[in-house]
Amino acid sequence: MDLNHVVAFARVVECGSFTSAASSLRLPKSSVSRSVAQLEAELGVQLLHRTTRKLRLTDAGRTYFEHARVALAGLDEARALAADLGKEPRGTVRVTAPVDVGSRLLSGLVARFLKRHPLVRVELSLTARTVDLVQEGFDLAVRAGKLADSSLIARKIATTGLGLWASHEYVKERGKPRSVAELSKHDCVIFPRVGPRSTWRLVGPEGEVEVDVGGRITVDELSFVREVVLAGAGIGLLPRFLADTAPRELVRILPRFVMAGTPLSVVSPPVRYEAACVALFREWIVKELTAVAARGAL
Repeated sequence: MDLNHVVAFARVVECGSFTSAASSLRLPKSSVSRSVAQLEAELGVQLLHRTTRKLRLTDAGRTYFEHARVALAGLDEARALAADLGKEPRGTVRVTAPVDVGSRLLSGLVARFLKRHPLVRVELSLTARTVDLVQEGFDLAVRAGKLADSSLIARKIATTGLGLWASHEYVKERGKPRSVAELSKHDCVIFPRVGPRSTWRLVGPEGEVEVDVGGRITVDELSFVREVVLAGAGIGLLPRFLADTAPRELVRILPRFVMAGTPLSVVSPPVRYEAACVALFREWIVKELTAVAARGAL
């Protein structure tokens, strides 16, 4: 069976006429008509009812078209995959991530990836909101927290922990708390934003312990916590990848205690065909972030 005949038939059905199909295929109308007639002869069934005004699929034609369309799509996918494998990856990868994760963790990883693959572009959207990857056309996301959309393909990297940090200025003025209970006497930067007071559940050598803390700053963005802690506003909860960027300016408070953090995952929408540049970038990010986690730097 000549595959060109199948393509011509499918295009006629999709376009609704031989004239439109011929224009789409850049072939004479007579060639398209002849291809469909030859396909019907090979199959031994009539696929189309032809009138001077419109075309109508026969029952056999409708069944054949539905299966042929799936098969042709599979061939297109196979051709694209083979083409990607045979050349240097190129194209655009659209990625979204939280602001703090993107600015502190991904910037260097993206830069190194692009040096290796000069024909690839990365469009990075840093936002606190949960982006709908399918509706907004993103290829993948780095997400912190529990994943609500079970349809996404997820690769968990690690679970981050939040330590207690303060500036040298704050410690000089207020001193270091010697126990978890003493945190209630200090100015704390409340994260996540729940009001002027919050209960921090910390895990230490003897298990979980709770302490009620208060402060004049409440916020839902860790990058802001870092900046106000650096400015001497109080004691704040920070993941190591944010605190370690200012090792000479920040002091670890009660280093044996941490707040259980959130999972960090790389997620992508399910797709039939994934461009080589997207798959390559995803594997790179997973590999590099896993290495960061193994060093205890998250």
